[in-house]
Amino acid sequence: MNAWNRKDLVALEGLSAAEITHILDTAAAFKQVGTRNIKKVPSLRGKTLVNFFVEPSTRTRTSFELAAVRLSADVVNITATTSSLTKGETLKDTALNLQALHSDIIVLRHSSAGAAQFLAERLSASVINAGDGAHAHPTQALLDLFTIREQLGTIEGLHVAICGDILFSRVARSNIHGLLKLGAKVTLVGPSTLVPKVFERMGVTVTHKLDDILPDLDVLNMLRIQHERQRKEYFPSLGEYTAFFGLTKERAAKLKPSAIIMHPGPINRGVEIDSEVADSGRSVILDQVTNGLAVRMAVLYLCAGARGELK
Repeated sequence: MNAWNRKDLVALEGLSAAEITHILDTAAAFKQVGTRNIKKVPSLRGKTLVNFFVEPSTRTRTSFELAAVRLSADVVNITATTSSLTKGETLKDTALNLQALHSDIIVLRHSSAGAAQFLAERLSASVINAGDGAHAHPTQALLDLFTIREQLGTIEGLHVAICGDILFSRVARSNIHGLLKLGAKVTLVGPSTLVPKVFERMGVTVTHKLDDILPDLDVLNMLRIQHERQRKEYFPSLGEYTAFFGLTKERAAKLKPSAIIMHPGPINRGVEIDSEVADSGRSVILDQVTNGLAVRMAVLYLCAGARGELK
C-alpha cells in the first residue's frame, strides 16, 4: 500500500507519521535533482498550477513557483488585487472558474483559517495550503522537519523549542503536529500573553523562561512577532521582548555545540534574533529556504497524482 493517497495538503494534523515521512523521503530525492546541471524533471509536464495568494508572500509564493517550474508544470500567479475578489466575487466562485480553465493544482494563501479546507472539499483540483490565517502552514513545517532530520539525522527523541509569538503563528501549530507525530519533545516559550498554558492540551510543554531551557535543546526555532495579526499590544515594548526572549549571542552560547537555530523568516534582526547569531555556523535558516524548494516539489508531485516511488 502506498504511503500517500491524497489529492490535497491542507494541514499536518490529519496526516500519519508514515505519510509525513513519505513526503520527507520524496523531498530528499528531489533535493538531489537540484544538484544536477539540468535541474528540471518532466514529472508534472502538462499540468497547470495556480498560485492564488490572497495574502501577501514572497518566499512561499516564489518557492512554489520555482518548484512547479522544476517539475515542468505551467504556472499562473494570481493575487487578491488582480483577481475578481476585488469586484465582490466569492473565493469559491473564483476557484471554480480557475478549475473550469483546467487548473490541476491550486496553491492557496488566505488570511482566513479554514479557507484551504473549504476549497479542497469543493474542487476536484488539488488544493495545497500555503498558509491560512493562524491555522496552518504545512509546507513550512515540512521543510522545518526536513531540515532537522537532515542536520541531526533523526527527529525522534529530540528536544525542540519554538520561541516567540505562538498564539498567532500558523507555523508553530503545524510544527507542533509534525514534531509530535515524529516523536520529538516540544517546548513552547515566550511571554504568557503569546504562549498561554492552553497550548499544553496539544501535548507540549509551555514555559516563559527561555534561559532555563537553552542547555537542554537540540533545536531552537525562533519566530517573529506577528504584528499584522494582532489586534492589540501583547507586551510592553520590543526592547523588553528582546531582553527576555531575544536570541542574543550570550544566550546562543548556552546552547549545546550540536544544537541548531532555525527561523521561518522574515527575520527581524536585533528583535527575536541577533544578527551575528542569524548568520552563524549553527544557523540553518538559509538551509530551510533551500529545503523548502525540495519539499514543495515533493508535495506538488504527490498531490498531483504521483503515487509510486520517484524514479
